[in-house]
Amino acid sequence: MIIYKILRTVFFVLFFSYPTFSFAQIPDKIYKPYIATAQLFQYGNQLQLPIYTLNSGDKFELDFDDLEANFKSYYYSYVLCDYDWKPVDISSFNYIKGFTQNRITSYRYSAIAFTKYTHYQVILPDQNAVPTKSGNYLLKVYTDGDTAKLAFTKRLLVLDNKATVAAEVVQPVSAQYFTNSQKIRFAVNTGELNAFSAAQQIKVVVLQNNRWDNAQRDIKPTFVRGNVLDYSNENIALFPAGKEWRWLDLRSFRLQSDRIDHADYGKNFTTMYVKNDVDRSAQRYLYYPDYNGTYSTTTYESINPFTQGDYATVNFSFAPPGGLPYKKNLFIAGQFTNYELTEKYKMKFNEDTKLYEGSVFMKQGYYAYTYIFADEKGGDYLNTLEGNYWETENNYTILIYYKSFTDRSDQLIGIGQVNSRRDRPGISF
Repeated sequence: MIIYKILRTVFFVLFFSYPTFSFAQIPDKIYKPYIATAQLFQYGNQLQLPIYTLNSGDKFELDFDDLEANFKSYYYSYVLCDYDWKPVDISSFNYIKGFTQNRITSYRYSAIAFTKYTHYQVILPDQNAVPTKSGNYLLKVYTDGDTAKLAFTKRLLVLDNKATVAAEVVQPVSAQYFTNSQKIRFAVNTGELNAFSAAQQIKVVVLQNNRWDNAQRDIKPTFVRGNVLDYSNENIALFPAGKEWRWLDLRSFRLQSDRIDHADYGKNFTTMYVKNDVDRSAQRYLYYPDYNGTYSTTTYESINPFTQGDYATVNFSFAPPGGLPYKKNLFIAGQFTNYELTEKYKMKFNEDTKLYEGSVFMKQGYYAYTYIFADEKGGDYLNTLEGNYWETENNYTILIYYKSFTDRSDQLIGIGQVNSRRDRPGISF
């Protein structure tokens, strides 16, 4: 019995201390209710994916708020994942130069804002911890140096630029998709890379507007010409085009934007009420510049929006046709919700008002959002409540992964980015 207890203790120590084998983490997931506005983005641009090119001067920034408004000892570490975001079974010493755990030392208490919080910020990569392999990385943030006290996770892309991507957005030929979808036609030049049996060694992921929830994976090349892989089949990389995103301007709580119906101001709180949203699927298409589902922390009323921006409870409402509830669940979605179809972002139907209602605690900023239907099978990403128009402006990111027969992880060897509209004419029909 004593031997059994000793072996069990050793097993638990090894199992939970080795970084790769900790309990499964979900990318872009907040595990603690007091964590708010957690962002990881390209340094200087909150709307961009965090991408770090190996051996370059690239920087990315991590920001988040602790609503308990006290000091905690936060740490971060990296976990190398495969192209499908599953942790790779290798030691972190094989892909990180420096320390595997790093303390976040830059923090400030909120000022001016009614809501008290502690803001943490770090510019990465720190010279004490630099990724040395390309691929998908999970950035884990936790307290007291204990990975079991996980606060949240974020996705990071580390690039080793070995391939070039040429891409364009074209209108589908098929009558079924001609007016409502966008097809990404692209070619990948692997250069001098040994791409023997390239169809098995190269993997492709295509993102629309930086979204991972509706990403297209396992895309096979139409044909291969030497070191060039062509992806032109009409049935691949085909996305519902959607419509320009709904928007909400919360840069000022006092100077209410035209999307705000009214607000309640208390001594230490603010509650905002957004005007009723409706089904837009039958509305005529209108182009206007938008954030494509992302958001930025910014404010008119202070110098530093990260430490001086305030929070408000924002109440959303959606009016279904005829005041009748839908047969599926309705969720509000955007980068600020991590596109999570959870109870937290579920809209509840109010029998008295005949409206779907929901509230989100949000920081001052500018937000783009949408509504998604979901049932027990998952989300409906066909933009049922928005409508789909080929002319819609969308950003697409093409990620190229390579794994040789001797590699233990997927290398990220190329990234291509393309926008569906080059004219950007302002408001147009």
